[in-house]
Amino acid sequence: MMKISLTSLVPNIARCQPTILTKLIRPSAVGVRGVTTKLHEQRQSETHTPRTLITGSCGQLGQNVAKALRLKYGVDSVVMSDIIRAPKRILDSGPYIYADILDYKNLQEIVVNYQIDWVIHFSALLSAVGETDVPLAIKVNVEGLHNVVELAKQYKLRIFVPSTIGAFGPESPRLPTPDLTVQRPKTIYGVSKVHAELLGEYYHNRFGLDFRCLRFPGVISADTPPGGGTTDYAVQIFHDALTTKKFNCYLREDTLLPMMYIDDLVKAVVRYMSLPPTHMKKRTYNVQAMSFTPDQLVTEIRRHVPDLEVNYEPDYRQAIADTWPQVFEDSNARADWGWSHDYDIRRLTDTMVTKLSDILMTTGAGEETGIREERAHPLKITMERPAEAES
Repeated sequence: MMKISLTSLVPNIARCQPTILTKLIRPSAVGVRGVTTKLHEQRQSETHTPRTLITGSCGQLGQNVAKALRLKYGVDSVVMSDIIRAPKRILDSGPYIYADILDYKNLQEIVVNYQIDWVIHFSALLSAVGETDVPLAIKVNVEGLHNVVELAKQYKLRIFVPSTIGAFGPESPRLPTPDLTVQRPKTIYGVSKVHAELLGEYYHNRFGLDFRCLRFPGVISADTPPGGGTTDYAVQIFHDALTTKKFNCYLREDTLLPMMYIDDLVKAVVRYMSLPPTHMKKRTYNVQAMSFTPDQLVTEIRRHVPDLEVNYEPDYRQAIADTWPQVFEDSNARADWGWSHDYDIRRLTDTMVTKLSDILMTTGAGEETGIREERAHPLKITMERPAEAES
C-alpha cells in the first residue's frame, strides 16, 4: 500500500496538536481540501490577531486601510495584493503579492499559504470606466466577487466588500437616502454593487458567512491621484488649484453629493471589521461625513488659493451624479456600532491643501504617476477608488 505523508498534504501540519490531527484525519475525511479547511478554521479559533488579505490594494482605499490595520495588528498581519507592479514604498511597507481575483485557485493558495482570516475586497472596475467596457466590468465586479465570497464561505473567513452611493438610482430618495430603500442603479458598477450586497446577505443567511459591507460616499485623499471617477472632481480640484490654479469641472456647480475624507473611511472600516458579529443588526450600512457641491468646495479652497479659476463643463458623468444620493442617512451605523466622522468640509480642505502641498514639493508626480500609468490599460484597472467608493 502506498504511504502518504500528512505533511505533504497539509501545509504546516507539524504545528498542529496530535489531538487535532486525530479528529481531522480519519477514514471519512473529505480529502486534502476538507482537511486544509478544517485546520484553517482551527487556527482562526485560536488566534486573536487576524491575518488580512486586501485585494486591489494599490488603490487609495487599499493603501490606507492596510496601513491602519498593520498599525493595529502588526506589519505581517496584512497581505496587500493587486495585479500591477507596486511602487517601492508599498513593497517596503510589508507583504505584497500578485493576486488575480478571477483565478480561484490562485486566491485559494494565498488563503492557505498565508493563513488568511479576513478578506477586504477592494478590486473593482469603477463607474466611469465600467460604462466603457461593460463585459469587463461584469467579469471583474461580478465573477471576481463570486470567487472571493465562495472562498470566504469555504474557509469561514470574515469578508468586507465596500458598496457605494452608486448602488442607488433616480427612483431612490436622494435627500436623504436611508439604508433600506429602492435601489435601481443606472450604471454597471452600481448594479454589480447591489448584486454584491444581496449575494453577501444571502451567503450570511444561508451559510453563516460573516459578510460585512459599508456604502461609502465620495472619498477624498491626497495620497493617490484621481482616477476619473464621477466624484473624483473633488480630488482633482486640489491638484489643479495647487499647480495651475485653473480647474475644469465636469459636474454642475450645484451638484450636491455625499463625501468623506480618507481617514474617516479607514476609521470606519477598521472599527467595523473589528466588531463582534453580535454588535451588528444588519450587514450593510450607509456611512458619510458631509455633503457639498463643487461651488461650496471652490469657496473653501479659495481661502488658500484666492485666484483659483473654475470653469464648469458637465459631461457624461453629470448624468451619473444626478441619479445618486445627495445625503446618506447613516443613523443606524451611528447607533448600532458607534460610527462618527471627524472631518467636515473645512477641515478636509485644510488637510488636503497641507498634505498635497507637501507631496508636490517633495516628490512631484513621483510614484503616484507610476501607479496611474500601470492602470492606464483597462485590464489593469481593478482598484476600488474614492467615491462610489467610488465611486
